[in-house]
Amino acid sequence: MRFTKVLARHWFAYAMVLPVVAVLALLVVLPLVQGLFFGFTDINDTNIANPVLDRDASYEFVGLANFLHVLSGDPAYGSFWTTLARTVVWTATCVFCHYAIGLGLAMLLNRQLRFRGLYRVLLILPWAVPVFISAFAWRYLFNSEYGLINWALESLGLPPQVWLGQSDLALVSVIVVNVWLGVPFMMVALLGGLQSIPSDLHEAAEIDGATPWQRFVHVTLPGLRPVSSSVVLLGVIWTFNMFPVIYLITENNPHTRILVTYAFERFFSGATRDYALASTYGVLILSLLLVFAAIYRRAMRRQGEVL
Repeated sequence: MRFTKVLARHWFAYAMVLPVVAVLALLVVLPLVQGLFFGFTDINDTNIANPVLDRDASYEFVGLANFLHVLSGDPAYGSFWTTLARTVVWTATCVFCHYAIGLGLAMLLNRQLRFRGLYRVLLILPWAVPVFISAFAWRYLFNSEYGLINWALESLGLPPQVWLGQSDLALVSVIVVNVWLGVPFMMVALLGGLQSIPSDLHEAAEIDGATPWQRFVHVTLPGLRPVSSSVVLLGVIWTFNMFPVIYLITENNPHTRILVTYAFERFFSGATRDYALASTYGVLILSLLLVFAAIYRRAMRRQGEVL
């Protein structure tokens, strides 16, 4: 009875929301449930249903076998712990650089500078360019034979490097590209946070004799905490799942392999496409991010922030 009254009163709002809910259920919830189910099976391209070949599905339910194989660290299943460690290094380095450089640029643009509007446009430009264009441009710059970076090194008398080869330099290279792409978003968000801090606080701290560093630590950073907590969480989630930058620049390079790129490799490449293993990695990635988000939110709540 109560539900009927609420529905009769707010029917228009529910009618407007219903298409969005239906689309999200079709494009997000359904594939998520299907991927979760596939993680408990042995499905691959040899036992999946194929109407073209007139073949019925013959995959079987295997329980937790896929998860146990992956978590055991078996190289045949992607060396999960090694790949996870590389993913954590990739994520932590990128997010730290995003925040540190973005904050520095935001503080510069928050001052009265000549041509400040032009600087803002130029600094936002990497964010506005499509990712695949930026990736191909940087791939050209890092080319070991005719790339501009090696040309600059040789002009300075330094030896050229194989940036995108089978070494850790490939990971450094994609981190540089991702930092270049991600700084503008962090800068814009933090610039908005800086402009929301009352100038009276800085003036009062200056009158009390606080040094610029003390004003930064005790006024600026606490004032940015609500914005920082949100953008850092978003940055971790986006970077943890950052597929295009790594794959478009280095493709299937084991030195730049993170969890999401390995899941892609097993799903779309190889002699046998292992949909079950790719789905297992997808479930583990989702689980890791949910655990991190829960711990992060709890830590922020202890500091008085609400996410």
